[in-house]
Amino acid sequence: MKIAIDAMGGDHAPKEIVLGAMKAVAEFKDIQITLVGDEAKIKEYLTNDDRINIVHTEEVILPTDEPVRAVRRKKNSSMVLAAQLVTDGQADACISAGNTGALMATGLFVVGRIEGIERPALSPTLPTIGGEGFLLLDVGANVDAKPDHLLQYAIMGSIYSEKVRGIENPRVGLLNIGTEEKKGNELAKNTFELLQKANLNFIGNVEARDLLEGAADVVVTDGFTGNMVLKTIEGTAMSVFKMLKSALTSSFKSKVAAAVLKPDLVQLKSKMDYSEYGGAGLFGLKAPVIKAHGSSDANALYSAVRQTRNMIEHNVSQTIKEAVENASVN
Repeated sequence: MKIAIDAMGGDHAPKEIVLGAMKAVAEFKDIQITLVGDEAKIKEYLTNDDRINIVHTEEVILPTDEPVRAVRRKKNSSMVLAAQLVTDGQADACISAGNTGALMATGLFVVGRIEGIERPALSPTLPTIGGEGFLLLDVGANVDAKPDHLLQYAIMGSIYSEKVRGIENPRVGLLNIGTEEKKGNELAKNTFELLQKANLNFIGNVEARDLLEGAADVVVTDGFTGNMVLKTIEGTAMSVFKMLKSALTSSFKSKVAAAVLKPDLVQLKSKMDYSEYGGAGLFGLKAPVIKAHGSSDANALYSAVRQTRNMIEHNVSQTIKEAVENASVN
């Protein structure tokens, strides 16, 4: 399996990207990684180039760049060249921790949509209290959506959850303001009807407050709402850990308690760490394109590679393509 990685994308590039890539090839003997970026900067951290090669470029898409314009004007950027390797058949998938909008544009313009998929969806796996996690889509690829788009999100999410995450007959829920069938706006009501008729394990509406309890394995919504939910979950988790840290260091007695609780707190933090689940897949493209978190460290990048490897191994893009074709025939 060949994976192209934008080595210059993200807050801690290229160091953490390179370290994560080396960790991945050490763990998975069946992958080859191409790091795309400034060769001199990459080699500062590349201590083992076994099954790792470099495609040199000094052009980078910045976080402040306007996505579509940047993709069109910076054709030799590390992000675009990584995707181009996929299009040219030199890689099976690509990963970037860079500009999210630019990666979505790159996926559309360079890799291309699966025929029949109207809107790709950006889809991270988020943690749950029980540790199972759930797939949320869309979280920002498309601010506006139609019922047909959400139906396709549900199909793609169900396939991914079954093939990659190993969940048999995954439960699909529709994010809404109540669990009752007639709740929500017109988008939610019309989508509910479509999901009821689809060949999916649709369990009905789910509320945002129940997501971390594991209410569903796949949760679908429009990109605007999904992005708000994603940012709320991330922000709440960070705030809770900050408050815990403050409370546990406020006095000598609390510091003693913190020392006793430290192993349990570390375990809790790991359970709620998004990086353990990999990146956000841009579903609906001809090949896997994974958006790693902008603040990814080596472990998060390693997890994104593991996720990408699973998508390649289970031929997720082709399976989605076949599912859409069968749905069109029926």
